[in-house]
Amino acid sequence: MERVVLIKYGELTTKKGNRKFFVNTLYQNMQKKLKDDRVKISRDLSRMYLSFAEEDLDKILKKLNEIFGIHCYQVAYQINNEIETIQKQALEIMKEKTGTFKVETKRVNKNFPIPSLDFSRQIGGLILKNNPHLTVDVHHPDTTLMIEILDQVTYLYTDKVMGLGGYPVGVQAKGMLMLSGGIDSPVSGYLALKRGIQLEAVYFEAIPHTSIEARNKVITLTKKLTKYTDSIKLHIVPFTEIQEEIYKKCNPEYGITIMRRMMYRITEKLAKRNKALAIINGESIGQVASQTLASMSVINSVINMPVIRPVACFDKLEIIEIAKKIDTYETSILPYEDCCTIFVPKHPIIHPNEKECIWNEEKLDVENLVLQTVENTKTITIREQENNEFENLL
Repeated sequence: MERVVLIKYGELTTKKGNRKFFVNTLYQNMQKKLKDDRVKISRDLSRMYLSFAEEDLDKILKKLNEIFGIHCYQVAYQINNEIETIQKQALEIMKEKTGTFKVETKRVNKNFPIPSLDFSRQIGGLILKNNPHLTVDVHHPDTTLMIEILDQVTYLYTDKVMGLGGYPVGVQAKGMLMLSGGIDSPVSGYLALKRGIQLEAVYFEAIPHTSIEARNKVITLTKKLTKYTDSIKLHIVPFTEIQEEIYKKCNPEYGITIMRRMMYRITEKLAKRNKALAIINGESIGQVASQTLASMSVINSVINMPVIRPVACFDKLEIIEIAKKIDTYETSILPYEDCCTIFVPKHPIIHPNEKECIWNEEKLDVENLVLQTVENTKTITIREQENNEFENLL
């Protein structure tokens, strides 16, 4: 007898002809995540099996909770298919349980002599006989004993732990995340990773108007997202000259709109340079002036790349709930201003006119400002387990 972790795929099983690719990507991600643990991973198209050193189990289970593509997992006892062995193990598992229970049997091995329903009744009766403090409840039991009888082995388990679900990171192409340091954009990055998108991130800073603390805040947020992937490249964009030019030369009411249009132009160029196929950001419809549908339309018009807004239809409380769950909230609310909060006019336009934007941008050397800023962008690679000190960026 040994204990193993059974991992079930969930949504991956709907992929039909592509299922092998999805399963193999999940397998590779798990190998990377568990590379420092004493664990052996085997797989088929229905599930994965982890053999492990008992003293490493808690550490392994914690890491499984950070891997997209896992629907659920159970720590199960793996035994032979002999009826007496199954009975003995069932009694061992249930002797410490209290309250109500039921038994469910899944008989994959049709050569096993007892049908599933009959075997469940037999095991249930045996448990009741030996544990008079337990009672049966087939509808809402406190404990469900699962028995899976396969061709070579039988698995018994009681506790199912839900995983993150989604797709394994890497089954989709790369996306470029606009990471501001606020609450919304890290949540958008998390949700993009959940759909299997590889991430790189872009942060716009305007030293001395923004601080080193604001940059470090974004580095910390990026590091928290690397928990769900192996590493993330962070592109730190020097945005000072562009913001000052906008502030000096453009209609203040249009300042935020023009600033976002410049950010989109720069992000698109960085995305294409780094072979990303989409821009991802934390825009939520109507939350601020630049996130009305009218503003989004005018801002979007300067690029020819898809923009994914994972939290577009979430309200703020829903976004905060996810931020707390993924441990980015407390970092996001640190009081260090970013590019989007400095130079904010008293009355930013919420229904911008594109012709007015173009007229204002004619006062700027848009093309050269964008190209120069892209060339001066610095890129760092952030990994979860590394110290990630980048003081030499100034």
